[in-house]
Amino acid sequence: MEWYIKVLKQYADFNGRARRKEYWMFALFNAIATGIVMGIDFGIGLNFVLYGLYTLGMIIPSIAVGVRRMHDLGKSGWMLLVTLIPFIGGIWLFILLISDSQPGPNQYGPNPKEPVMS
Repeated sequence: MEWYIKVLKQYADFNGRARRKEYWMFALFNAIATGIVMGIDFGIGLNFVLYGLYTLGMIIPSIAVGVRRMHDLGKSGWMLLVTLIPFIGGIWLFILLISDSQPGPNQYGPNPKEPVMS
């Protein structure tokens, strides 16, 4: 849950790096929250009003954590647009998202997995 809260606190922060665990834990808790919101929406008969509002509210944090994840791999955040390539784009992005961090610092900042030496 701490990773979900961390992403929400960095709501529109497109700078820095997000390690693999941060991205996937956010994705997991976001999927769980989406299911809960859909259940509540269905239960009270709002025809996906709450679901739509939740989804709109999560677009920017989802893109931001995706961009930071690409930065962790040493790639531009624009690589998220690879999903626009039919058939292979989604597979390519999935492979990138499950890849390990680029070791050491890169142009986007220090590796979040490595302890900071002072």
